[in-house]
Amino acid sequence: MKLVIQGKNIEITDSLREYVTNKIEKAVSHYQSLTTEVDVHLSVAKNPRINSKQTAEVTIYVNGAIVRAEEGSESLYASVDLVADKISRQLRKYKEKRQAQSHAPVKTAEALSDQPVAADLLQDRSPELPGQVVRTKYFAMPPMTPQEALEQLELVDHDFYMFMNSETGEINVIYERNHGGYGVIQPRKGNGHTHNGKNGKTAHADDADDEQAHDYVPQASFI
Repeated sequence: MKLVIQGKNIEITDSLREYVTNKIEKAVSHYQSLTTEVDVHLSVAKNPRINSKQTAEVTIYVNGAIVRAEEGSESLYASVDLVADKISRQLRKYKEKRQAQSHAPVKTAEALSDQPVAADLLQDRSPELPGQVVRTKYFAMPPMTPQEALEQLELVDHDFYMFMNSETGEINVIYERNHGGYGVIQPRKGNGHTHNGKNGKTAHADDADDEQAHDYVPQASFI
């Protein structure tokens, strides 16, 4: 298993490296047969007077999937302890789900239902971009179904997940809705049609995160 430790605004001392290595190796010790690489990113707030948070982020590559966890506190060592416990739980969840799927009958993916699209996505807001890109991430994007993307979403400790839809060949985003459940954001063609050829209609969305998205209802095995 390859373990990479990086730091931002902090020097990775020998004692810190040893502590992180021991904690993370212990956390993944029961899953090393699944794990190919572990990336640890440690960071300290640039101005401790404004923000004293010290963050530990762990990304694990397991059989083509990604398991991720992040924790922060006022102590970097405490953050490492917290993220080690969290990543261990995530790996156990991943392994249990894989075992359950191997014994479950094959089911076809459910179709995504069409939802109305708001005419003005910005409403009264002004589009803004951050002043500078603070971090860039690269990751493999193998084609997958929305259900498989949902599984990944549950493992990466984020509220959204970008993926290539194997059914359409397009880049989609699956995300957690504010009022529960999940949604899938899909690109719209230049003629106002979605990939399935149906016209988008103008209507008021019930909340902002439903705009230009489909509700996604996962199968019971994914809840």
